[in-house]
Amino acid sequence: MIQATPRRAAIIAGTGYAALFVLAIFANFFVREGLVVAGDAAATFENIAQSEFLFRAGIAAFLAIFLLDVVVAWALHVVFRTVDRMTSLLAAWFRIVYTVFLGVATVFLLAAAQLAGDSPLLDGFTAGQLATPVSLLMDAFNYTWLIGLAAFGVHLAILGAMILTSRIASRFLGYLLIAAGGAYTIDTFAQALLTNYADFADAFMIVVVVTAVTAEFTFLAWLLRSAGKASPMPPPSDGSKGTYGSTDREQILADSK
Repeated sequence: MIQATPRRAAIIAGTGYAALFVLAIFANFFVREGLVVAGDAAATFENIAQSEFLFRAGIAAFLAIFLLDVVVAWALHVVFRTVDRMTSLLAAWFRIVYTVFLGVATVFLLAAAQLAGDSPLLDGFTAGQLATPVSLLMDAFNYTWLIGLAAFGVHLAILGAMILTSRIASRFLGYLLIAAGGAYTIDTFAQALLTNYADFADAFMIVVVVTAVTAEFTFLAWLLRSAGKASPMPPPSDGSKGTYGSTDREQILADSK
């Protein structure tokens, strides 16, 4: 049975987050965006076919993210259950939902790699015939991951709200996480609702990237530096449970030792 104190779980979550950043930069920005040519199925197919090993390395990185995110979800639950056990569990479930969508999305990448590879089963097909299916599979990856990011946004917003209500960390971090979570979720809904989303895509991308990078790097630093340590905040004056410094927290800390 896995047991961890909130501090140890925070270090696990922070280390996992750092690894997720490295893997995501490689898989998404270096590999996927480096090989996919928007609006040009033939060029995308040719890039993937000529760089098959690099493309498969990107798939492996996405698979590592898929597995590592489960560990991070668990570790964050251990940290935040000292604030509110049930709300922390809800946040963990939203991250797991996101992770499942990422795993499903990665299946489309693996299928694209099969079509762009040298499988003898495809000897009767020309590159032109395979380019469109590969492009559609890459689009399917984007759409599936996009839906998952809406759940990820809710996950971040819940963590931010827990920080604000408990003061387990600075209120600034809580607001940052809520802003980043809102940006992820609003962007997903905007792509679903706006027929002219392409006209605003750059603006949405800037908002999502700036808020997400700022919030999640700040969150990473907090996890590694001070999360899970004893709180200086006194218990609530009304004796209520479920907030940081409450009887519920003390019991959880005792159980985790």
